[in-house]
Formats: sequence, C-alpha cells, structure tokens
Amino acid sequence: MIARETIINLVLAVILLAVPLIAMAVGEPFYVTLSTRVAILALAAVGLNIALGLGGLVSFGHAAFFGIGGYAAGILATHAFNAEPMLFGFEGTTSMPWIWLVALTVCGLVALPIGAISLRTSGVYFIMITLAFAQMIYYFAISWPAYGGEDGLSLSVRNSFPLINTAKPLPFFLICYALLLLAMALFALIRGSRFGAALQTARQNDTRLAAVGIAPFNIRLIAFIISAMVTGLAGALFADLNRFASPSMLSWHMSGELIVLIILGGKGRLFGPLAGAMLYVLFEYTLGGITERWQFFLGLILLGVVLFARGGLLGLLAGKARHG
Repeated sequence: MIARETIINLVLAVILLAVPLIAMAVGEPFYVTLSTRVAILALAAVGLNIALGLGGLVSFGHAAFFGIGGYAAGILATHAFNAEPMLFGFEGTTSMPWIWLVALTVCGLVALPIGAISLRTSGVYFIMITLAFAQMIYYFAISWPAYGGEDGLSLSVRNSFPLINTAKPLPFFLICYALLLLAMALFALIRGSRFGAALQTARQNDTRLAAVGIAPFNIRLIAFIISAMVTGLAGALFADLNRFASPSMLSWHMSGELIVLIILGGKGRLFGPLAGAMLYVLFEYTLGGITERWQFFLGLILLGVVLFARGGLLGLLAGKARHG
C-alpha cells in the first residue's frame, strides 16, 4: 500500500508541473514565472533542509550561499557580455552549466571555513556565528562598487542552456523543476544512506555517535558544505529568473525566509521545502495584493503551525514522519 505522504508528494509535484503548462496554454505567462519562483525557493530550502532537517543545524547564514550563487551568475555573465577578462585572465560565460559549476564550487569553498568555525559551537551560538558570517559577506557585496554595490548587478540577458531557449518562461521553468527534483533525490539519498543515519544520530545524540568511532564534527561539516552548495545553485537560478543579482539575496531576511519555508512545509520532510515554498508564494501573491503588511498574516499562520502543526503542512496532512 502506498503511504499517504508519498501520494501527497506526487500531488505536489504534479501541481507544480501542471500550473505552468496550463498557464501557457491559456496565455498567462505570469503564472509560469510564479511557479519558477516556487521551484527555485524550494530548491534553496532543500539545501538548508539537509543541514536543518537532517542535522538539526539552525543556520541563519544560508543567505550568504544563496547570494554567492546569484553573484556568480551575474559576474560571469557581465564579464562575458562586456568581453572583459576577470582575475587571472579567466573569462566570463553565459552558459548555465558552467555558471552552476562555479556557483557550486565557490559556495563549497566558502562553506568550508564558515562551517569549520561555526560547528565548533552549538545552539544559539551557532545561529549567531552563521548570521555574522552572512552579514560580513552582505556588507562586502554592498561595498563592492565594481559589481553594483548597493544597487546590485543586472544581467543583460538570461544565461543560456544547450539546445534550450531559456529566454522563454516555460523552458526555464522546466530546467528549474528538473534541478529541484534532482536536489530532492539527493536529499532522499542522503537521508537513506549510512551518512544520513550518522547525521541524524549526531542531531539526536552526538556522544553516542562518537562512541562508535564516528566524529560528529566531520559529518556535520560535510552536510553543511553540501547544504551550502545546493542553496548556492538556487541562488544562481534566482539571479537568472530576475536577471538581477541583488544584495538582498545576501541579507539575513533571506535566511529567515528559507527557515520559514521549511517550518511551513515540514522540517526534515522530502517535499517539505516544496510545500512551504508553495504556501509562501501563495500568501505573498494573494495577501500581497490586498495589503502591504501581508507578512503580519504570514506570521500568524507561522505561529499557528509552530503551536498546532509542528510537522508543517505535510505533518498535518500525512501524519508523523516515519524516518529518524
């Protein structure tokens, strides 16, 4: 018998795919863009969910990786468009696969020292240190006039993907959708692996994990780096969606938004980030059209979820998670 959560997951995946297809059929490309925003935010939250949902690492600094991914896309595309070499003679590119590779690599390299320092603490200290690192990168970005400073960095055209016209809304959505599914497959693979079991054990009782000869610090650091890389990939896509890399992508508000997505959808759930992103964008679109203070009502909903549905939307619909 198919589990209820599996059915709900399939329904969510079908809804996200069906909305833009129907929107294009009826000539409403705006809803394709809205669905693309959902997919990208969900992808970023999947990255954080590896650290937070599996490892219990409440990072308030993942906006740093989201923004780094965005600026990687913007900087590479700008240098390619202007035919100007970067540092050490490297040239820019408008090829999405190369941009993604750069975003993943840079985010991994940045996450290594941040994680190595932050993971020597825990609890509120870990939260504050990750926040401090993110703010350092944020202020570095707004004080870097070569790439827009406070004004951000515009992309002249959307970056390219082999054999696909990314300038059209639907093909670009399908790219984001495919990457989201791949990221969720990675999450499921990690959760079901021995590494995932060790990571979840470290969350519950790191002393027990150390007793069997596995260093909790190393497990958490690897998870933190993977988490950062996935979130950075989402940042590169977000810059392409908006054709703009903004310092706001690096702000602590963005980190808070990603945590909200996970709480709304269900912490540690495979499709929790997608459910949370769907709810968030729906509230943003519907309530935002009624009042500028729509975040107040979102806060009330979030409070209700924390008090009465701690498993998020998926916990409410599918019941208690069966994994550890």
